[in-house]
Amino acid sequence: MLAKLPTRPGLRHCALAATAALTLLSAGIPTATANRSADGGDRPGLSRFYGQKVAWSACRGDGMPEDLQCAALTVPLDYSRPKSGTLHLALARYRATGDKRGSVVLNFGGPGGPGVPELAYSSKEFMDLTDGYDVVSFDPRGVGRSSPVSCGAGEDSGLASLDDDSALPDPQALLGRLKQVAADCAEHSGPVLPHIGTVDAARDLDVMRAALGDDKLNYLGFSYGTRLGAVYAAQFPDKVGRLVLDGVDTLTEPLTEQGIAGARGQQVALDDFVGWCAKDIACPFGQDPRVAREQVVRLVRSLDEDPVPTDFGDDFSGQDLVGALGQGLYSRELWPLLERALAQLVESGDASGVLGFATGGFAFPLRTAGRVDPSPGALVDEEDVPLDNLPAALMAINCADDPDRPTVAQITADLKRLRAAYDKASPVFGRYRLTQVLMCYGRPRGTEFIRDEVKDLGAPKMLLVGTRGDPATPYRWTEETAARLGSPAVVLDNKGDGHTGYGSSKCVHRKVDDFLLYGSLPPSGSSCGPDQDDG
Repeated sequence: MLAKLPTRPGLRHCALAATAALTLLSAGIPTATANRSADGGDRPGLSRFYGQKVAWSACRGDGMPEDLQCAALTVPLDYSRPKSGTLHLALARYRATGDKRGSVVLNFGGPGGPGVPELAYSSKEFMDLTDGYDVVSFDPRGVGRSSPVSCGAGEDSGLASLDDDSALPDPQALLGRLKQVAADCAEHSGPVLPHIGTVDAARDLDVMRAALGDDKLNYLGFSYGTRLGAVYAAQFPDKVGRLVLDGVDTLTEPLTEQGIAGARGQQVALDDFVGWCAKDIACPFGQDPRVAREQVVRLVRSLDEDPVPTDFGDDFSGQDLVGALGQGLYSRELWPLLERALAQLVESGDASGVLGFATGGFAFPLRTAGRVDPSPGALVDEEDVPLDNLPAALMAINCADDPDRPTVAQITADLKRLRAAYDKASPVFGRYRLTQVLMCYGRPRGTEFIRDEVKDLGAPKMLLVGTRGDPATPYRWTEETAARLGSPAVVLDNKGDGHTGYGSSKCVHRKVDDFLLYGSLPPSGSSCGPDQDDG
């Protein structure tokens, strides 16, 4: 889907850290050693990857949790040619404290969200799972420290070339820009870019499962992570253990339809936030909700015309603000922080608060002069993760997963209609979402596997959690995906608000933990009320 990271408590912590101009902490990560045979030995050229054993050690860095361990996993760059190169994926875990029955792997969404820092900042939320599991997360290929993709830096960034909409009325000019962006992203991303899609990431998960010593994959995926989990179950149905998908993504809707649904959902969430804000005397948009909504639109347009400088060297534009709003609206618990950050921006022109949201909650230190680039496929240092890695990875993965590539004639004919549809869905998020969709132009055609093959699974029962008031993944996607996956899908209806349910609903949290820890599934179609502990 086109939504960004789900806003978990870890992101709340990171947003606060970014607001205070703190940097993401370093994780010292050793590589895995290949000294154990595993069940991938019958796959040509893959036995050395399936035979590795993860070598864990303490994560290095001031402020890193003392009980968090880090490692690296080696995977093929190209699974069709496993001898052509390798990648290292950054891993982190909290060790089991009870009787260990294996590992549970977490993916926090995006696509483009790094799992290692998120797990570091989210420890309390998942500690109940350590009663039976090592709790593991990772930076997927192309993300965070795992060969991060990029479209360039600063004013030379391909993404920066789309910061104004002067080309939108002129399809030919727009297409020229989009082709240049695709070329810039290919130039700055390196060899991982053609192999960044979810199909390859799911194969990485299976190598990870074997390297962790597990016969079956136990998995908890949020938002985009539900797509990854579903693709894994389609590729490796006999390796599925206890699998939970929270904030269920669509497997079939074209990106254009996903974008409209996302813009519409985010506009509803923005209207709710503005109504809440207007009740507070400190709201920077005043106390009239209608006027406040207009003020938000004017602020976005004003920043697009006249961006404000930041400490990172890049100006903060209106579309940067739209991205920040999208992050801050995922959870009501973030609203007070978002209100303060917006007040800081409106009243003093200080974008440092909203910048924490715009970067997905993660603030990376600036690269120092004289650093040596790592060898291809090696983990990068945290200061070398490009500032645009989140949006660059989001677009690269979404495009790799989508087979639709409209022709020049189709885009030219449809652009006016699409603009009107997106503007109608949201005067704030419409253009932002449309730009994300158009970014696939000029890139290679994506896979048809997800749309054609991820269905009618022969896997064990799995739990799908849909939230009625989710601004990013509409509840109907849960119903549609459950029907598509077939008999294994068990649906839990969370009648609350916010993106995903595990972090906001005690009822959902408990039912997910009961399934992962004890194998206890709720009846399909059962529900959790918005303010209750029992469903």
